[in-house]
Amino acid sequence: MDDHQTQDLVKELVHRLLSAAGGSGGGRDAGGALRFAHRLLSSRLAPAVLPDEHALAESIKRRLAASGRPDDALAFADLHSKLSARSRPASLWPLLYLLDSLSSHRRAAAAASCLPNLPTAAPPRNATSAAPAGAGGKRAHGAAPGGVVLVSKDPDNIREIALREYTELVLDETEVSEAALVRDVLYACQGIDGRYVRYDKAGDAYDLPDGIRVPRSTRTLVRKLCELGRLFRKVRGFISDNISRSPSDAATEVGTVAQAFCSALQEELSDYYKLLAVLESYSLNPIPTPGSDSGVSGNYLSLRRLAVWLAEPAVRMHLMAVLVDGCRGLRGGAMAGAIHGHAQHGDPMFQEFMGRLLRRVCSPLFEMVRSWVLEGELEDVFAEFFIVGQPVKAESLWREGYLIQSDMLPAFISPVLAQRILRTGKSINFLRVCCDDSGWADAAAEAAAYVGTTTSRGGLGYGETDALEALVVEAAKRIDRHLMDVIHKRYRFKDHCLAIKRYLLLGQGDFVQYLMDVVGPELSEPANRISSFQLAGLLETAIRASNAQYDDRDILDRIKVKMMDHGDGDRGWDVFSLEYDARVPLDTVFTASVMKMYLKVFNFLWKLKRVDHSLTGVWKTMKPNCIVSSPFYKEGTSIRAQFVSVLRKCQVLFNEMNHVVTNFQYYIMFEVLEVSWARFSDEMDAAKDLDDLLLAHDKYLNSILEKALLGERSQGLLRNLFELFDIILQFRSHADRWFERIFELQLRLGHCKLRYCTSIVT
Repeated sequence: MDDHQTQDLVKELVHRLLSAAGGSGGGRDAGGALRFAHRLLSSRLAPAVLPDEHALAESIKRRLAASGRPDDALAFADLHSKLSARSRPASLWPLLYLLDSLSSHRRAAAAASCLPNLPTAAPPRNATSAAPAGAGGKRAHGAAPGGVVLVSKDPDNIREIALREYTELVLDETEVSEAALVRDVLYACQGIDGRYVRYDKAGDAYDLPDGIRVPRSTRTLVRKLCELGRLFRKVRGFISDNISRSPSDAATEVGTVAQAFCSALQEELSDYYKLLAVLESYSLNPIPTPGSDSGVSGNYLSLRRLAVWLAEPAVRMHLMAVLVDGCRGLRGGAMAGAIHGHAQHGDPMFQEFMGRLLRRVCSPLFEMVRSWVLEGELEDVFAEFFIVGQPVKAESLWREGYLIQSDMLPAFISPVLAQRILRTGKSINFLRVCCDDSGWADAAAEAAAYVGTTTSRGGLGYGETDALEALVVEAAKRIDRHLMDVIHKRYRFKDHCLAIKRYLLLGQGDFVQYLMDVVGPELSEPANRISSFQLAGLLETAIRASNAQYDDRDILDRIKVKMMDHGDGDRGWDVFSLEYDARVPLDTVFTASVMKMYLKVFNFLWKLKRVDHSLTGVWKTMKPNCIVSSPFYKEGTSIRAQFVSVLRKCQVLFNEMNHVVTNFQYYIMFEVLEVSWARFSDEMDAAKDLDDLLLAHDKYLNSILEKALLGERSQGLLRNLFELFDIILQFRSHADRWFERIFELQLRLGHCKLRYCTSIVT
């Protein structure tokens, strides 16, 4: 549509309005009215109301219906719907506002003409003084007598006219004053029902009842402002549920972290209460109306000003409500981690608020970390810490005494740092309980001084993860170093490992040989006839007869005889074993399961030594000087040939058995035990903490089991090897019986020869 068409339409509209008002529709009055319309339409005046087309259309329909013109109201509704369908997406609000304003001024002019004795409405202030020279005091052409619309270029006058029009529009549609609504909104923001605004439990919100007539925009604004009250109720309810509890109800204690969280929320609500107190003082000043004396300045509070005041508190309250919902059912480190998850935000105000909140919330958690790392104390009454302790024996303190609860580990502490924190506190408790040592206190104080903190409470907080990690790393390094010194120097860990290798793993050759010789006859008896006390005496005899007598007495006293469980057909060889008494704190490494693995290796090596010892006994019987001295060797050709043939087969079989046993024994003693010990010795010296030492020992023992064919993957080969050992032992048994038979025949033959010689002599 071009400018000419627009001017024609405006002109036609002015003529129709003048004709409807009873004028001629032309002449001087029409020209003045047209000029007035052009100036009004070309001005940059913006109405002081929200552009809500639907609300304005509803107001016009209600006014027409209330004035007894229902047909006009229906016609207006039909025309409005048709125009809206054709003009979309453009809005008809400016046109409706113009027509409604003109209608309002016409009604005001008609009312003024019907009451001639009343004074006309005073012109707005500054209207005359602000008018150009020569124009002051004159009415606009076409204005109704006693009218209130003045044509002026003064901005103040324009604003006051717009405010007057807006006030008339609002008063027509509202039965509740804005001051009352402001007061009720302030009550709702404190969780209190007002006169009009009340809390609806079904909808979980504050709202105006449907029966109260207010503009839709006002109702929407009130609902938006009262959302702050709903959030406030949620936050206040969380605080009440977690703090206002009976002290005797220990089962429902929420813990120190939750209490710190509630305290931080309460502090934020205190600032919120202060703001509401200020806003209530502002609300006591009356809201100025157009034309009133107090319209120029003054502290007053409207719904829109209240929206500006409550914008930032609403953001904080919404965040607190989100945190409250996310923390329900959580405690301790899990709660701190959940709050930390909401702190990753780019808004500086958001970050500052969350940082202030998290410093309060995480304070108990960081105090637990400090107490655990520097003092070894687990001050966790409400099970909030990510490290949990459980009552165990001293030998299981390191492995099972303290564990990490992954669900209580907050996200700002990495799993690696958590493991280091766990080990540092475990080291302190291990030194205190198992080693009866107090040197860790000096190491902890040195670590705290090195990183610039103290061993007293405080000094760590949220956002200081680097300082926390530096403290943990330094404390762990110093305390672990002290622990390694105690283990190696005071308790001589390496000497005990070497003693186990020499006696349980049969590395002391002369001792093993003497032990085989002295206990062999006893172990050949049935197991139920053997006395453990007698075997202990024989063990002491073997120690005194070998170089083992020169070892430390503390080590020798730990070597003991152990008889395993046995059945009716077992012999002493099947149930005899040695054990090593590893006392506190060495039993942390040499646990019952570890000693059972050592016993498994000892039984295997003991059987291998027994087979080797048996083959040595066969050799003593079959060596050449014993064969030559045999009477069968000196008999006739046929007997001698048979005797020599059998001996040759036995010697060939002995050589094959001896070759297998000797090479396998060499492999076990040198390729398995010695190589594994050399690697373990290096790792033992390089271990920086007890975990490294335990790992090195486990690798050492597992290496022996796997290479000695005692692992799970070598069970089939091990069974074949044991069958071979049984065959060798059977060979020794058959050889012994055969030579015993030969010896008996030799004695019988000698006795017969003696009787023959005696008969000759006599």
